[in-house]
Amino acid sequence: MTDWAGKKVLMIGAARQGIALSRYLANKGAKVILNDRRSDEELTAAREKLEGLAISWETGDHPIEILDGVDMVCLSGGIPLDLPLVQAAVQRNIPLSNDSQIFLEAAPCPVIGITGSSGKTTTTALVGEIAKQHFAFKNTDNHVWVGGNIGNPLIQDIDEMKEDDIAVMELSSFQLEIMTVSPNIAAVLNLTPNHLDRHGSMSKYISAKSNILTNQHSEDVAILNRDDPRVRELFPEVKGRQITFGLNPPFNKQDSTYYKRGKLYLQASGQVAKVIKAELINLRGTHNLYNTLAAVAISAAARFSIAAIYDGIVSFQGVPHRLEFVREWGGATWYNDSIATSPERAIAALDSFDEPIVLLAGGRDKDLPWEAFGECIRQKVDHLVLFGEAADLVEKAVGDIQPGERPMTMDRCVGLEQAVKKAAELVESGDVVLLSPGGTSFDEFSDFEERGKRFRQWVKELT
Repeated sequence: MTDWAGKKVLMIGAARQGIALSRYLANKGAKVILNDRRSDEELTAAREKLEGLAISWETGDHPIEILDGVDMVCLSGGIPLDLPLVQAAVQRNIPLSNDSQIFLEAAPCPVIGITGSSGKTTTTALVGEIAKQHFAFKNTDNHVWVGGNIGNPLIQDIDEMKEDDIAVMELSSFQLEIMTVSPNIAAVLNLTPNHLDRHGSMSKYISAKSNILTNQHSEDVAILNRDDPRVRELFPEVKGRQITFGLNPPFNKQDSTYYKRGKLYLQASGQVAKVIKAELINLRGTHNLYNTLAAVAISAAARFSIAAIYDGIVSFQGVPHRLEFVREWGGATWYNDSIATSPERAIAALDSFDEPIVLLAGGRDKDLPWEAFGECIRQKVDHLVLFGEAADLVEKAVGDIQPGERPMTMDRCVGLEQAVKKAAELVESGDVVLLSPGGTSFDEFSDFEERGKRFRQWVKELT
């Protein structure tokens, strides 16, 4: 649907994505009903952002009768497909959509889409920086638009975009699960257990992620992690050109990026080019080496020059709440990895350090397995500080403390602030103090960003 004039659209969810899409549709002449289960008082800020637009509100519940006469139902990312109102729309054959789908259908410029279980935001931001360097080298006034699941929904900027601009879009499984259009360049970074509380099974989660490839065409490009066995299973779905990335060189002359003897290489059309020395990457950990290799492959697909890729990588300093250096205190270096909302991400963070580690772990569980995280803690963590609802699960995964083995101590705290204070009692010179919870923030905070900000605040207040 591209002509919205007079169309009746139900928008479910008045969060960031719902507000941006409601504004766009109302400005295009659609009759928008914005539905949210929160009360009018709780939605005061959201209503103020949409003041003056022809939008009607239905709050406090999700009544089925608001589907009457609706041409389309749009979902914010947090709205599950098993919501009775959504199920009723499906039964009535009312099409479902969201801000990402509508953006891709209307975008005037090429779109790069990036998904994966981890590393999406870092890779998206890095590709955005490389794209900026690309336009700087060309000395043009074209703009790079970075958004989607990161930052602002791109639908809010679409009317300002020009044909020769570039949009770099982070896509979550929540957005992808109902989408029927794919970006021109689509990357799948990795596939590990995540959001199983939402999707119900690993197969359904992977199915949602793979939608980023499903509707590509022969002229499009897919960038896939050849070291990830679950991603390799998506290779047959590629309809256009394929570029893979991984730590070791591929067995053949396929288009790819790889790491060899301290350097990153790009192999394309049978030719090999050295891109950059790994020591110049300003990001710690093997997982960030993978993110950088992915960004190089994506940039090659977008026809960015090696010089632009090099300058983009060198200038990129990372993204807040992702192994973010906070300060040195008590002889220790403190890092904020609040984005680690799954055990897999926390394991990647632990693997980024060789120093003695004081780990703050916990939060809320997403019905994910914790055993591998417990094993990693036994191998790498000197002092474990647990907090939040998932503390029992982490403690069970670690097991009983054994004399002379890691972790040497394990403490329980009610919340993160108390955990920071406990960590401050434990640190010794040369330690790393790492907030990498493994669980979500929703037991104590509104999101991982608030958790990370509070962690930074409490660490900086240590005296």
